Amino acid sequence: MRSPRQLPGSGDQPGGSPAPLRDLAQRWPVTGTAERARGAFVRLHTDQVTMPGGEVAARDVLEHPGAVAVAALDDGGRVLMIRQYRHPAGRLLWEIPAGLRDADGEPPLATAQRELLEETGYRAREWHLLTDVFTSPGILGEQVRVFLARGVSEVPVTERNHTPAHEEAHLLIRWVPLSDAVHGFLTGDLHNGVTAIGILSAYAAQQGGFVALRSAEAPEL
Repeated sequence: MRSPRQLPGSGDQPGGSPAPLRDLAQRWPVTGTAERARGAFVRLHTDQVTMPGGEVAARDVLEHPGAVAVAALDDGGRVLMIRQYRHPAGRLLWEIPAGLRDADGEPPLATAQRELLEETGYRAREWHLLTDVFTSPGILGEQVRVFLARGVSEVPVTERNHTPAHEEAHLLIRWVPLSDAVHGFLTGDLHNGVTAIGILSAYAAQQGGFVALRSAEAPEL
């Protein structure tokens, strides 16, 4: 078996200093592509990708418009969670509010603010960026931008203009101590991947006093 290549100065070699741990944008050559299926929001295609050594390998790619998610905290350190039916998983999952980036030209912050209001009836005064993630980069191109929202207040029902439909019509909403949500993932009671990232990132930010947060309008990937 071929051993993994090591970067110069990676710190794994004698006398080396640790290199920055940073993902890099890179696109290996594609010699051909074939569409396999197209759905309401996604497209599946197979690319023939040329490896650095010259060999070509078939790689399935599921294109996705991307999404946003919101870890909304109140002044008492509780996080706002919703329970939603997820048909592919066959589960009712407790999650943080989230939604597709399916509105053309809408900035991710505006999408997050809209999703928080539509799914929970809350808005927030302070917004920061927690993290950007690829949810399953071996096959799925979905990128999710996860926000931290604070200074949360409930919007009167008379001021809301969204009528929930389908799964959203059956949501449950609950304020949960942030530490309890962390515990729920460690004990195996909670399972949504993006929610795990949002909860654990929010908990890390909370432990650090919320002093190292990026702007909610930081450049995208």
